Amino acid sequence: APLPKFLGQLGCAFIMIVLGVMIEITPFYILNALFTVFWVVGIMNSINMLDNMDGITSSISVVILVTILVMILLTGMLTSFYVIILVGVIAALCGFLYFNWHPAKMYMGDGGSQFLGAFLAFVSILFLWKFKVPDTGFICLQQFLLPIVVFLVPIIDTTTVFIRRIARGQSPFQGGRDHTTHHLAYCGLKDNQVAMTFVALSIVSAAFAIWMYGKMSVWSFSYSLLVIAYCLLVFIGMQILYEKGKRNKKMKDTL
Repeated sequence: APLPKFLGQLGCAFIMIVLGVMIEITPFYILNALFTVFWVVGIMNSINMLDNMDGITSSISVVILVTILVMILLTGMLTSFYVIILVGVIAALCGFLYFNWHPAKMYMGDGGSQFLGAFLAFVSILFLWKFKVPDTGFICLQQFLLPIVVFLVPIIDTTTVFIRRIARGQSPFQGGRDHTTHHLAYCGLKDNQVAMTFVALSIVSAAFAIWMYGKMSVWSFSYSLLVIAYCLLVFIGMQILYEKGKRNKKMKDTL
């Protein structure tokens, strides 16, 4: 049921805020707390919603966590507590992925995807949302770019589903086979090919994010434009494939 799940997500966000794990995007505590809730609930939902085909959520999560791990190691924090935790979760996911890859013998379910979403939101707040340039006004654009690129695949999938369901007058929390993953399958890709496509896109985004991480100290507005262009390019490309899959499904249903 959506309501208990939503309340649980709010509870996770509340615990993080109480423990001081919060995204500081403005000088105002209440706005930061509200945005932290939005991010935690959004990531938990996006990871949960992405768990709709074999191997998708587990493989994308591995790429995201490896990306964050590389960023931590680049700072020289080789013996950090978080390095140990991240390595443990990545290893657990890789072991699970062996049985979750198509044709899957094990499934994550809400329990696994909700925990994973909360964990990803937690580590992203600690390591991806910290690049706020001092004296840049009310909100710093640069601060938003790294988290968006690292989580680009689940963000695009969730945004696409939400917008299209609302446009159809449908609840965005209602389940269905209308995700970007399903529409790639409607385009003719097999389940394992869909997963590999998403993994490849995640790896490209991860490499881009690591490049961004290395440039944060010398960031310029032209870099911001480049990142925004990349995100728009991927989003538009996904919408084109979505529409192609939608047409293929409609033609198949009318036959």
